[in-house]
Amino acid sequence: MSTTKQHDERIAKMTFASVFPHYVTKIEKKGRSKAELYEVIEWLTGYNETKLQELIEAKVTFETFFKDAKLNPNANLITGVICGYRIEDIETPLTKQTRYLDKLIDELAKGRKMEKILRTT
Repeated sequence: MSTTKQHDERIAKMTFASVFPHYVTKIEKKGRSKAELYEVIEWLTGYNETKLQELIEAKVTFETFFKDAKLNPNANLITGVICGYRIEDIETPLTKQTRYLDKLIDELAKGRKMEKILRTT
């Protein structure tokens, strides 16, 4: 299932600040910590907690968020289906990067071990 141009544009214009509270709620409901969420986001993007707070306060779009990120070289190991899309089949880089993030947060919420989420083993 490939994404549409409208879908890709909607993701690009969405602000990270509008989605971040949903990430926090999702993982905390499942007994995971905000510190673990920050660790997962830093692994994928290179952004530490301080930088993330700056980006949230600046209300950057996902387009800006990922344009300035230093994507982890192992990000391509993130595979599977998220939000009805098979990550490996997504052609638009920004949409794929956003779905990487969604998949990592989903794995965190599902109780997966951190070393598995961070693709270290």
